[in-house]
Amino acid sequence: MGARGFRSGFADAIDAYVDSRVAAGFKEASYLCQMRKFDDFCASRGIAHVSLSREDVEEWVRRLPGEATTTHYARVNSSKLLVEWLIARGHGLCPIRDVTFRQTGFRPHIYTDDEVGRYFEAVDAWDSRSSRADGVQFPVLFRLLYCCGTRIDETLGIRRRDVDLRSGTLALNETKNGRQRLVALGPQMASLMSRFADKTFYLLGDDDYVFPNRLGGRRDPSRLLEVHHELLHRAGIPYVGGGSGPRLHDWRHTFGVRSFKQMVESGMDMYVALPTLSAYMGHKTIYATERYVRLTAEVYPRFARLLTGKYDHVFGAVGGHGRSD
Repeated sequence: MGARGFRSGFADAIDAYVDSRVAAGFKEASYLCQMRKFDDFCASRGIAHVSLSREDVEEWVRRLPGEATTTHYARVNSSKLLVEWLIARGHGLCPIRDVTFRQTGFRPHIYTDDEVGRYFEAVDAWDSRSSRADGVQFPVLFRLLYCCGTRIDETLGIRRRDVDLRSGTLALNETKNGRQRLVALGPQMASLMSRFADKTFYLLGDDDYVFPNRLGGRRDPSRLLEVHHELLHRAGIPYVGGGSGPRLHDWRHTFGVRSFKQMVESGMDMYVALPTLSAYMGHKTIYATERYVRLTAEVYPRFARLLTGKYDHVFGAVGGHGRSD
């Protein structure tokens, strides 16, 4: 087993690769999530040494059922860089082919007010015999996804030292883009987090996760997906499946649409609203946020009139080709 808990034959090699990236100035947390996926795959294949056959590669690059194109892209291309790094150091590995991101016509589910109410009634009524901690954690954890638009992986990566109750902010360090991001909590979310801290933080060290599993480690996001499906069922929200949702990640899209609507309704100009939302959500470019303009106009048709002209002026011919995450 490697120093970071990797368990396949690539464990030490992955540790060395991550060390090299950290030495180059990158954040360790930005590599760990994708490296764990690759390590888990290798362990499941019984790969006990730094070796990778063509059959291994073909199985690894295969897109999983229900896997989003962006998730597939990130999973495969991150390991491609690892393998290239190892090949350059003399390891005889089958290279991993590049996976190109292809924009699709997929439309995320934007939760209605009624669905929001029913879903969080189910969250608050959650009772798990296997873990009493779930009933304490879930009302806070799931509301962060909706109220702050955080991704599930960066939410599960929040440690006690990342929570500033005095300023009402969270520091997200395990982010998709490898850049620390500060998230401001609204008054109700800040109050809920404060009450949650009173119940649980006395049990935690500064480096402990605030939403730990039963063993005190980092929660597995796949378990949260199972819980999400059960919550949808209890809330009477039909689940289509096959990646069509409503997905857990659609809480982030719902946050984006509602936030943009709220800013425009308050009188904020779109030229100001978009960069503000883009920075808050941790997008690399404004074009990743651009999709929320279209979604807002679709969900709230009267907004189409407010945005006519400005949209084309801002995005021109590239409008519609950015991707949101």
